[in-house]
Amino acid sequence: MSEIVDSLILDLLEWIAPGPRPYSEVLEAWRTSCPRLPVWEDANERGFITLRNQAGQGRLVCVSDAGMRYLLDHRSPPSPTLSDAVQYSGDQP
Repeated sequence: MSEIVDSLILDLLEWIAPGPRPYSEVLEAWRTSCPRLPVWEDANERGFITLRNQAGQGRLVCVSDAGMRYLLDHRSPPSPTLSDAVQYSGDQP
């Protein structure tokens, strides 16, 4: 089951990597009540995503530096949008 969760975490990171997404949008798309597929929870626990408040936009979800490294190490070849996102660091304000 871990392989499935890891693959889904990579999908989540790739989906967020091009730029911050609203927290509500991410939870609606990725939160699950299935205890066997804790994608959102595992990504949080591993430090792969960060949350930040943005004036006028509310709470945003970003890929952390650790998440970006994990994504680049485990997804190849990177998609064009992922390559562009490498320049963006979700850990910065």
